[in-house]
Amino acid sequence: MTTQEYLKAERAQEWRLDIRKKIKNKDRMAFTRVEMPEVDPVVRSRNYEEVNLGLTADLAVAEAQRCLDCVDPTCITGCPVEINIPKFVKNIERGEFLEAARVLKETSALPAVCGRVCPQERQCESQCFYTVKLNKQAVAIGYLERFAADYEQQSGEMSVPDIAPSNGIKIAVVGSGPAGLAFAGDMVKFGYDVTVFEALHELGGVLRYGIPEFRLPNDVVDIEIDVLKKMGVKFITNIIVGKTISQEDLKEQGFKAIFIGSGAGLPNFMNIPGENLNGVMSCNEYLTRVNLMQASDPDSDTPVLMGKKVAVIGGGNTAMDAVRTARRLGAEKAMIVYRRSEEEMPARVEEVKHAKEEGIEFLNLHNPLQYEGNERGQVTRMELQRMELGEPDASGRRRPVAIEGDTRWIEVDEVIVSVGVSPNPLIPASFSGLEITKWGTIVVDDTMKSHENTIYAGGDIVRGGATVILAMGDGRKAAKSMHEKLLRAAD
Repeated sequence: MTTQEYLKAERAQEWRLDIRKKIKNKDRMAFTRVEMPEVDPVVRSRNYEEVNLGLTADLAVAEAQRCLDCVDPTCITGCPVEINIPKFVKNIERGEFLEAARVLKETSALPAVCGRVCPQERQCESQCFYTVKLNKQAVAIGYLERFAADYEQQSGEMSVPDIAPSNGIKIAVVGSGPAGLAFAGDMVKFGYDVTVFEALHELGGVLRYGIPEFRLPNDVVDIEIDVLKKMGVKFITNIIVGKTISQEDLKEQGFKAIFIGSGAGLPNFMNIPGENLNGVMSCNEYLTRVNLMQASDPDSDTPVLMGKKVAVIGGGNTAMDAVRTARRLGAEKAMIVYRRSEEEMPARVEEVKHAKEEGIEFLNLHNPLQYEGNERGQVTRMELQRMELGEPDASGRRRPVAIEGDTRWIEVDEVIVSVGVSPNPLIPASFSGLEITKWGTIVVDDTMKSHENTIYAGGDIVRGGATVILAMGDGRKAAKSMHEKLLRAAD
């Protein structure tokens, strides 16, 4: 046994003895997780103020003290961007909040965003020792990440990660969503000249148009992007790669490689009767118009319909965002229609909880069959099929099965369909050298490189649908492998 192995084993033994002592003494600090302060549901359901208020310094330190500083911190393996979780948490425990934020920025380009919208309960927190070994509540890693990032933003002492000297190599990024931002942040650290091309007039991709401000305020996204600008990342908006600028144009302008993070902005529908009625729209359109185009203002150039009886079809986070938005826009009855039970619902537990507190009705085990409208072509009601759960399908969830003859009609004046999205076909159709799946996604290898050696891709354009943190993980992996490839080419 080497000296290093001996010291690690000795520390592991000391750590195990300390854990046994805490369990024996039923140390309250070790087992009681802090609760996130929230705005009252009655108040928040009428405005766009952020629901979660964040931890105070005292709450953050108390929660950080729960971290057991594991010898083998499996929480890190549960994080797609590999944040050094014990290191940043222990800095919070010591009151070194700015240092905690600095640690986060070593691997995450968007810590304040991730602390708000990442499904930590399915990733880093699911690997926490408390959960895995003690069947207790995990350390609130997401709460602490948000606290450290917010503390730094509010301190006026925003740090900028270390940047390598410029190597003069130009890299293009298509899309300013989480995959593109994570990729750009790592590549500029390596010394590359990085330019991000965004089709819309605002930066942030799905962070801007897909997530309402009551869950992710725009100013939080702005500050994160400003840090990337200070690092040297360039951003160009209102330019559609594949249309206003081509693959060949980018090559002629001297870009040596391209990362595609254009997302999945093409909405899916169910192809049932009545989907063409006025008042039936995709969740993607609904949230984009409200979040990005001020469509909730009646004086807007493109005002959105604000129904009083609103049904959102689907059970994911996007569906929760839409139905809670409808409530804030004046819906007297806002409901989720989902074909499986709540246990199979892919939305975060926190989002379901918040929706219920805000008066959202849940029609689980129901599936739309058709919509009907009035003489003006406006949707007025929908027929629902009652479902039951059968055997598990390929996703591991129990398959919904129709109960024959059990249907009912309910009144609606607006329906928002949130049953998934597909990749935007523009890039696959306009770029050469790419292999495309039947679902319209770009085929990449385990380094995120496509069949075209100078093109890498990640996020929804590869996965078809992903969380913010998984997209960021793709961006980081692509940056690492592209950098290594370019270094080998230079040798």
